[in-house]
Amino acid sequence: MGSEGPAAAAVTIHVTGFKKFHGVSENPTETIVSNLKEYTNKNGLPKGVILGSCSILETAGQGALTPLYQTLQSALNGKESESSSSGKIIWVHFGVNSGASRFAIEHQAVNEATFRCPDEMGWKPQKLPIIPADGGISRVRETTLPVEEITKALAKKGYEVMTSDDAGRFVCNYVYYHSLRFAEQNGTKSLFVHVPLFLTIDEETQMKFASSLLERLKG
Repeated sequence: MGSEGPAAAAVTIHVTGFKKFHGVSENPTETIVSNLKEYTNKNGLPKGVILGSCSILETAGQGALTPLYQTLQSALNGKESESSSSGKIIWVHFGVNSGASRFAIEHQAVNEATFRCPDEMGWKPQKLPIIPADGGISRVRETTLPVEEITKALAKKGYEVMTSDDAGRFVCNYVYYHSLRFAEQNGTKSLFVHVPLFLTIDEETQMKFASSLLERLKG
């Protein structure tokens, strides 16, 4: 235990949620992410886990790219100025799946934007590559985090949680794809987690789940 000096670098976890969108007037992820700092301050996080920024994104694709990249870049800027610059940076993006009955840890994102309804800026792409330079719409990017292990650990704690290979083709997948590409280019890690509505799994349980997820990512 005594070896936990500077060599055991901290993990800084930055978190995003989304605002409302077509058909979901109150997005649970906005509540979760807005309250996460206060929740973890009250309940504590394990040694070596730092909760970084908590940002709420517009539920939009192309039109919201600039703020998305500013948010992703801000974590790197902070890393350069901190003494813990040797530590890992992980992005966790929370999105809602209004039809879901459990949490889903997303393994991958696909280079395809096919929006079932317009995003909050009125954009409704169909079968468009998210990043044309990456190739066609069948291109997949996977997280480098151990999704199966994370899911098993959370299930063991009693949460209704599953792994998923399909983050949809809407804004959640769009953001995850960009984040995974950014992570690959900048030596960080990224994970997307779908949550149900609070009607399905109540707010307190979802806050506990988010906190348990942060703890598990230290490994």
